[in-house]
Amino acid sequence: MKTVYGEQSRTAVFGGGCFWCTEAIFQMLKGVEKVEPGYAGGSTGSPQAAPTYEQVSSGTTGHAEVIRVTYDPAIISYEDLLTVFFGSHDPTTPNRQGADVGKQYRSVIFVADENEEQEARAKIQEIQESLKDGTRVVTQVIPLATFYVAEEYHRNYFKENTSAPYCQLIIEPKIEKVRKRFAELVKE
Repeated sequence: MKTVYGEQSRTAVFGGGCFWCTEAIFQMLKGVEKVEPGYAGGSTGSPQAAPTYEQVSSGTTGHAEVIRVTYDPAIISYEDLLTVFFGSHDPTTPNRQGADVGKQYRSVIFVADENEEQEARAKIQEIQESLKDGTRVVTQVIPLATFYVAEEYHRNYFKENTSAPYCQLIIEPKIEKVRKRFAELVKE
């Protein structure tokens, strides 16, 4: 961890569907220093072997597409990150976000310690209590074992491919929704 403004930078790991979308959303937030797409929560059969995108996409490794967010807690809190996480995807759909289907697109929070776990579970409970239509939050809360950084071509995907149809049709509307809903947390 590096020191920023007298505070230790921290990391948080979230999976809320396609990591291209979640990366673009969290890159917009004040206090977020870096967002890395990657994989967590599965196994390739060899502890030393990092999963590939093709393996994760096949659904056979059990990994989720996730992002690792490095942030300054003096500027943005873990609770604020959780709020944006839950506000930018549907935490009530198991193994699916929009057209992306499979365990690799599940809603999951990989926690580093007991404090993160308690905050995540409290936020889930708060959301669950607000749901009136009989749906349930299916977001998993799991201790983080290993985070694998995704291949280079996945990094900054939205910024590098804004004219691609997926970016225009899927990512851009999510970004606009977050900009409006969480304006106070978004960089100017």
